[in-house]
Amino acid sequence: MSETLVVTLTLMTLVSILAIMVGGMIGWMARQHSYETTPQVVYTHPEMFDANGQLVPDEILALRIETHDNPDDEADD
Repeated sequence: MSETLVVTLTLMTLVSILAIMVGGMIGWMARQHSYETTPQVVYTHPEMFDANGQLVPDEILALRIETHDNPDDEADD
């Protein structure tokens, strides 16, 4: 290989690695800025508030209904 080609490939490799690093840092900083400036939306139901509009965490009841699907029941049909 010629000396010019080796020097060109070396410099282009270094420039490419530096460009990836700078792009990663800019992307990371943009993501952080987006997370910090985007307002957080809290989804609540009207049932979670008292008559004065204050959140009432003591009276909230959460239910999780699990259905146990049995594939044998469907085969009997």
